Amino acid sequence: MDVYKTHGAFSWSELTTSDPAAAAIFYGALFGWNIGEPLAEMGDYRVVSVGDKSVAGIMAPPPGSSPASPAPSYRGCYDTVESVDLTLERVTSLGGRVLVPAMDVPGVGRMGVLQDPQGAVISVMHYAMPG
Repeated sequence: MDVYKTHGAFSWSELTTSDPAAAAIFYGALFGWNIGEPLAEMGDYRVVSVGDKSVAGIMAPPPGSSPASPAPSYRGCYDTVESVDLTLERVTSLGGRVLVPAMDVPGVGRMGVLQDPQGAVISVMHYAMPG
């Protein structure tokens, strides 16, 4: 199964933390992850690999987050979908909320963030990656 092409498959994980550099050192040592250098064009984003397969990212909170009262660190998951726009259209009819509308991520695909009726948050992605 190709998780980047299979609707409903968990495909990516991101750790958002106030100290991405320290998290990279910690998780690199703990799990033996290969963690790339920060990608400045993506706000200090680091890609995590296991062997030669990219599996996750580590990043700082998005711009606009309050340094005075920072959110706790958290890990988010992505599910692959056939259409981000159609998936987000269905969310409200099923009792959920769209937190981040569909948007393009250059070189990756199209994503959005939703919240289920119980309050859990998950991101959805339609990958535009070749292969």
